[in-house]
Amino acid sequence: MEISRFEIIMKRRSFYSTVIFLLALFISSEIQSQRVSSMRINEVLVINEANYLDDYGKRSGWIELFNSSAGTVNIAGCYLTNDPNNPKKYPIPKGDVLTKIPPGQHVLFWTDGIADRGTFHVNFLFDPTQANYIALYDADGKTLIDEVTVPAGQRPDVSYGRLIDGSNEWSTLAKVTPSTNNLTLDMNEKIEKFQKNDKWGVGMTLISMMIVFLGLILLYLLFKYVGKTAMKLSRRRAVKAGVEHIHDKEHIDEGAVIAAIATALFEVTEGTHDIESTVLTIHKVTRRYSPWNSKIYGMREALRK
Repeated sequence: MEISRFEIIMKRRSFYSTVIFLLALFISSEIQSQRVSSMRINEVLVINEANYLDDYGKRSGWIELFNSSAGTVNIAGCYLTNDPNNPKKYPIPKGDVLTKIPPGQHVLFWTDGIADRGTFHVNFLFDPTQANYIALYDADGKTLIDEVTVPAGQRPDVSYGRLIDGSNEWSTLAKVTPSTNNLTLDMNEKIEKFQKNDKWGVGMTLISMMIVFLGLILLYLLFKYVGKTAMKLSRRRAVKAGVEHIHDKEHIDEGAVIAAIATALFEVTEGTHDIESTVLTIHKVTRRYSPWNSKIYGMREALRK
């Protein structure tokens, strides 16, 4: 039975599609594997007496993981353990969106020994009396991603972690920082130096005054040049309209203005002067009769008639 050319082409396309799909799946798994390898055990608290509370309001030890890569890492399917002979002691459940750790972010696992409390509650406990081994394994249960041994003799509410997130240097941390950076800046270094070098605040006062005066000078210059620009524009418009600009100093005769004002004052005040030429006398106006009385009398006379 002959196979048509169309069927051959379709079978080839199906074969190539399958190969491309498997290749893409392989590449994506390799990329994911590389990203998972960038996860680090970042900070550990063995004895929790007055520290961070879990989602049940309980206190227990915890393990902090840190994503040191530039991409999101899904740690679902990986393993946490405190036993080097049992790498698959706690399998991190799949299907929880919170197992996707963004770049440079942290995730906390509680060592309370009660795994059925949720994804982030492991099935083992820390032993405060001895050193505690912790390891993170890949999804195959064989590839070690990271491990650390926390020394014995840990103090309550004092964590053991990397001095800087993802670095190789471990130490007892002066400040417990669950789900955040191990090295936190609680002060501004520049401000601290300024306070140290300027104890009396003279420098700060001078700088503040300089800023204020500089602002005033800038405002003065701004208004000055804006005003000049507005005057120039108004003059140009007046010239274009053929109207003489009365505000131009060149067109104002100050003597004429003064003479006009003096003449107006003379006309208004003529006859109001006393003997003294510089004194104005205001006479009280009196009337000998009331115009209303005369009207009333007129109305009475009209009634009599």
